[in-house]
Amino acid sequence: MTLEPRAIVSRDEWLKARTALLAKEKELTRRRDAIAAERLALPWVRVEKDYIFDGPDGKLTLADLFRGRGQLCIKHFMMAPGAQHQCVGCSLEVDHIEGILPHLEHHDVSYAVVARAPIEEIEVVRKRMGWRFLWVSSFCGDFNYDFNVSFKPEEIASGRARYNFRTAPEWAAGLQDLSGRSVFYKNEAGQIFHTYSAYGRGGEEALGIYGILDAMPKGRNETGPYHSLADWARPRNMYGKGGTVEGNGRYHASTCGCSAHA
Repeated sequence: MTLEPRAIVSRDEWLKARTALLAKEKELTRRRDAIAAERLALPWVRVEKDYIFDGPDGKLTLADLFRGRGQLCIKHFMMAPGAQHQCVGCSLEVDHIEGILPHLEHHDVSYAVVARAPIEEIEVVRKRMGWRFLWVSSFCGDFNYDFNVSFKPEEIASGRARYNFRTAPEWAAGLQDLSGRSVFYKNEAGQIFHTYSAYGRGGEEALGIYGILDAMPKGRNETGPYHSLADWARPRNMYGKGGTVEGNGRYHASTCGCSAHA
């Protein structure tokens, strides 16, 4: 994408335009703070079900994922059993975590990634990418279904699948897994509460890269067919190696021979 020249002005004229924009940025900041306060004021739901996950070293409960802390952020990673493709959006999001994980953990926050793929398949991807965070499988339980990131074929066929707190969009047809994040709190009595979930573009709140791109002259530069990160994002070890990405974010290597290429 070649940029068309912007208006070229004096420093004083630029400063006038910049301070006018600053007023709007300050307004957005105050609005964001207000929404954050509303988010914290949301009511909670007690988690009554005993969820069990497969971890790299054995079975783990939802309580185990807190690892001694009071708060837990779970990334719902879009990876179904037998998936040959890696979601570029999920991959980009979890790439943000490695550096800040110690800061989160010292601020009473544990972070875990959950996917429906079996743990053996998850471990292949985790090791290939060099990710060190806890990634577990919900393959043998209802967790993904209960938090509306996985869908049974009959739900999709009947239009009963729910995503982002509404009927799943048409672009989700044919997908049995999508992405999101959910937040939980555990009190001193061991009771667990679900406090927040976000899906769809709500995931952008965790994509710090957009804070940088939005200030670049080219902006997000998402000018391909999807007008989203699927236009440009790749697993970080696949840049410059070809391949394609579906609109739903699934990456296909150049050697992929799955049905999507038929």
